[in-house]
Amino acid sequence: MIYTAGIDVGSTYTKVVILDENFTVAGKALVNTGFKLTKAAQTALNVALEQARLQQRDVKYTVATGFGRHQIPFRDVNVTDLTASAQGASLLFPNTRTILDVGGQTMKALRLDDNKMVKSFRLNDKCAAGTGAFLEKTARYMGYSTEEIGPLAATSKGSVPISGVCAVFAESEVINHLSQGASPADIMYGSIESLVGRSMQLMKRVRMEPEFTLIGGILRFESMSRVIREQLKADVNVPEGDMVQFTTALGAAYLGQRRLEKLRQEKAVAQV
Repeated sequence: MIYTAGIDVGSTYTKVVILDENFTVAGKALVNTGFKLTKAAQTALNVALEQARLQQRDVKYTVATGFGRHQIPFRDVNVTDLTASAQGASLLFPNTRTILDVGGQTMKALRLDDNKMVKSFRLNDKCAAGTGAFLEKTARYMGYSTEEIGPLAATSKGSVPISGVCAVFAESEVINHLSQGASPADIMYGSIESLVGRSMQLMKRVRMEPEFTLIGGILRFESMSRVIREQLKADVNVPEGDMVQFTTALGAAYLGQRRLEKLRQEKAVAQV
């Protein structure tokens, strides 16, 4: 069996996926990135290798992606996270045409062409109010952890609008709503709606078209995908379980398999 590894070095988490030649995930891992990017990548790879019961020498090709992709010395090649996300989402959902990726520090909207290549994209990484950090900060204002965002929003019986276009102003709104007796659940749900509103703007700017696929760590909260579905008035694809966080790393590993196949074909032609 031939294995490749995809390493997605994100600003918050580093994800690794080990893929076999049948495009089956043999192992995966997620660790905090921190400020030692190489160490985070190696740690995540080691965990994924242990899960797959492999040694590092068993991985024949390694593709790095994410903002820290240039810092991985044991990579064979690096690709942009846009390219890796497009390939990962298309591997899971072949008819994907528009991708929304909501992470802790960035939000991206991508539109793909008929060949699953990125045709148009827009990023929102200038303010926390347009990223997953907005929800995390809102939760912390109210004394909740990141992992409690989903369960908290699920208990909402209404929505408290959060209109601030800046995370600092949004914090003031949250404090004001709490002082007026609004429930944390309704404020959390309103924050999700606010973030979804910003994501809709990005998707419109890339001239979105179905099928829609949602990826990124913030999409592990079911409330987020439900509000997006309501706003779009259309069905959406969401990778199952924690794979929603690993889609970009999956795409990188898949590109590794494609690269190996191309190298094998070139070698075969050269021998003729």
